[in-house]
Formats: sequence, structure tokens, C-alpha cells
Amino acid sequence: MDGETPNIANLSFEDALRALEDVVRRLESGDVPLEDSITLYERGEELRKHCQKRLDAAQARIEKIVAGPDGTPAATQPFDAPDR
Repeated sequence: MDGETPNIANLSFEDALRALEDVVRRLESGDVPLEDSITLYERGEELRKHCQKRLDAAQARIEKIVAGPDGTPAATQPFDAPDR
């Protein structure tokens, strides 16, 4: 199974999310043998961690953008604020 999948560290957020969605779909189908399910679950966990790391990095970049000249936040706003 490892020979057919790219290295997670090299995936963009979007590609990793698609791969994670595929893992979830395959696991939920119930058609995967137990050993393959375990391998898929492990890959899914690594993909989840990779996506979370990318999201955390993006959030840190956004926080730098909205920081005031003295480094303190000039404004904070949730990502899902209605005026976006």
C-alpha cells in the first residue's frame, strides 16, 4: 500500500484533505480487510496531523498579518465571521 501513496509531508493541504477523505470513505465502506483497515487508519491519522499542522501554520500567518505595529493583535476575528 505504501508504494502507491505519495509522501504525506510533500502533499498540499488540499491534496492531504482529499486523501484523508478517501481513507475515511474506504474505512466506512466496510469492504477493507482488517490489516488493510489498520494501515489505512494509521495513514489517516498522519494525514489528519499534516492537515492540522498546515491549518495551524496558516492561522499563525494570519495572526501576524492582523498584528499591530507593537506586535499585539490589532484585531481578532473568527475565521467564519459573517462579514467575510
